[in-house]
Amino acid sequence: MLIVAIAWIYVVGLMALTETSVVAGIVTFLFYCVLPLGTVMYIAGTGKRKARRRAAEQEARAAMQKDPASPQ
Repeated sequence: MLIVAIAWIYVVGLMALTETSVVAGIVTFLFYCVLPLGTVMYIAGTGKRKARRRAAEQEARAAMQKDPASPQ
């Protein structure tokens, strides 16, 4: 997924460089690259975030069962 994101940034960066003004290039890069790619990467990472959160919760539960007298 990362290689696709890098390729997309490259392509849109070249598109932005060919715009007629700096403002048009910035807007092109923002609306064709940053916003859509950020959204896709956020959605794609949802499973990893859930798995990390579950692992942290399980680790905390295991630590509590091992030593219940310790403060939280």
